[in-house]
Amino acid sequence: MLIKQNDGYYKNKRMKKYTLKNLDCASCAAKIEGNLAKLEEVKFVNVSFATSSLTIDTDDFEKIKNKIKEVEPEVEVIETGKEKTLVSNSELAENKWTIIKAITALVLLLAGIIFNDKLHNTPFHIAEYIIFVTAYLLVGWKVIALAVKNIIRGQVFNEHFLMTIATLGAFAIDEMPEAVAVMLFYVVGELFQDIAVNRSRKSIKSLLEIKPDYANIKNNGNIVKVSPEDVNIGDIIVVKAGEKIPLDGEVIEGDSFIDTSALTGESVPRKIKPKDNVLSGMINQSGLLTVKVTKLFGESSISKILEMVENASSKKAETEKFITTFAKYYTPVVVFGSLFLAVLPPLFIQGAMFSDWIYRALVVLVISCPCALVISIPLGYFGGIGGASKRGILVKGSNFLDALTQVKTVVFDKTGTLTKGEFKISEISPSNGFNEKTVLEYAAYAEYNSNHPIAKSIFESYNKPFDNSRIENVEEVSGHGVKAFIDKKEVFVGNDKFLHKENIVHDKCEVDGTVVHVVIEKKYAGYIVISDTLKDDAIDTIKKLNNKGINSVMLTGDNKYAAELFAKKLGIKEYYAELLPENKVEHIESLLQQNGKVAFVGDGINDAPVLARADVGIAMGALGSDAAIETADVVLMTDSPHKVIDAIEVSARTRRIVWQNIIFALGVKSIFIILGIFGIATMWEAVFGDMGVALIAILNATRVLKG
Repeated sequence: MLIKQNDGYYKNKRMKKYTLKNLDCASCAAKIEGNLAKLEEVKFVNVSFATSSLTIDTDDFEKIKNKIKEVEPEVEVIETGKEKTLVSNSELAENKWTIIKAITALVLLLAGIIFNDKLHNTPFHIAEYIIFVTAYLLVGWKVIALAVKNIIRGQVFNEHFLMTIATLGAFAIDEMPEAVAVMLFYVVGELFQDIAVNRSRKSIKSLLEIKPDYANIKNNGNIVKVSPEDVNIGDIIVVKAGEKIPLDGEVIEGDSFIDTSALTGESVPRKIKPKDNVLSGMINQSGLLTVKVTKLFGESSISKILEMVENASSKKAETEKFITTFAKYYTPVVVFGSLFLAVLPPLFIQGAMFSDWIYRALVVLVISCPCALVISIPLGYFGGIGGASKRGILVKGSNFLDALTQVKTVVFDKTGTLTKGEFKISEISPSNGFNEKTVLEYAAYAEYNSNHPIAKSIFESYNKPFDNSRIENVEEVSGHGVKAFIDKKEVFVGNDKFLHKENIVHDKCEVDGTVVHVVIEKKYAGYIVISDTLKDDAIDTIKKLNNKGINSVMLTGDNKYAAELFAKKLGIKEYYAELLPENKVEHIESLLQQNGKVAFVGDGINDAPVLARADVGIAMGALGSDAAIETADVVLMTDSPHKVIDAIEVSARTRRIVWQNIIFALGVKSIFIILGIFGIATMWEAVFGDMGVALIAILNATRVLKG
């Protein structure tokens, strides 16, 4: 499991995940997490309301269970995988008893209202109380019981307390129908709220159901169905048409088209042939594939995705943290404010009646419940993370969603990020009596052990039988090139800085394009020009960033002539060339001093220090790269630069919906509070307003899931 710390992500095998049954409010989740975090036995804890889950690292789980029971008695801890489904196929069946009690209470309430006048002034006055008290207890008993339990535990100020005080107060001033109505509509509102939240959980859960259920392993000529966790590296598995690919691997036999949409968000199927790599979670659409497993299931792409989506809620946005803190102080302020409203005006205003001002105070209590905020805000952020993952963008926390909305500068690495990284030799220019064949041969032997795309292109162009025994003492000089002894001859292969560093006499420093110089026995042998091409959507990406008012910067280790050429094609005005890895960090440091946040986009392999230093590190097309997963804050599952635009747009949409909920909820509540204070709003209107605001805010938050 990957856990975010200040210095990056680390893997923790001790981490365990549990399901929290009956976790029905975001404030309850925050309360559990806060209390568990204070325990010495807890190394790490995260409680997610959106997924009803507890992720924890502890040595004493019994103590954890007891603490949860103490904080929230209704919540049960169940080991993940052993629980029954959290959301029933029929929401009506799941909430059957709540619905029956609500209907019965409604019938009693209507009967009490219809016969109220006849009962009130007759010997049957006691029957009025029986009808309304019965209806009240049917729907309100659980709320009252929770309020009392919380008070006993010293947790006074919450929505149960607000509803209990408001309704008992209504009984006290002989407003029994309104007391029953408040509790009835509160419970019905909670029911609809639970249904809305559970539907959101279903949507979120569906994102996590891309996990393969089994693998067909080839064993002594037989096909055996096993769990993906039981397959080892090097095992041969068979994937039939229509099946999910269970583990990362290399195709050794078969041709097919595969659906990558679950991982990358791309709808167009991809052609697969032998020697191609496939990732777990992709779906084989047509032919039979035989795959050699290259990673254990726990290290596979699908596992990393599941971990990141599920653990993303551990990094909360500042807005989310603020709302949790706001609700903590807001409720007691409302309670004491209502108390003053009930008591002070009758004492200081001539003719003011206590019954009138107590009623107004009760209306304020009802409308002030903070449910709409504490539920819809975290749900909105989690929906944003889920919506982004549908589009092939993994965001490691809601704090990074917020950070993306504040990005003013996007810094791109060049090779493999804005360009395809598919290098081909376009020119070989020998010098000092050497010929093209010799220059290419010595360059290929020197670069044989390198994984850099330029090195691979040189070796592929050489395309002759290779004798590894000719190579000795290979040394890679970061940011400069490679030294090696080939046929006992000292060979240097690198950039122009390398030539100057080694004091090699050469007649040409300025060469258009990406150039590799070759030196044999301290003598300049010539240079090789390598050509690369821009990615199809690179120019459009830069154009759209410019339209959004976001500055684009390009950093590259390539020479300034190649950098200038690509910068002009892209429309990037600010670029820096011939940079060592540490130079890139220095440029990021400089850009961080400017206004707004800085995002860095790289391939996640050689750019780990820069990814870590930027405000938002974005690893592109690096799903299989451990460096990308562990260092970046956002992982793009394809190598398309346009995904950067998508990530920024998803984050902006998420933040917009979150703030819509905040402004809408606080705005409506403020209006009703003012109306309540002046005696214009009734308790009926207050409860409709409160529950209506909560439901609208939750439904609005679920829109983010669409990405």
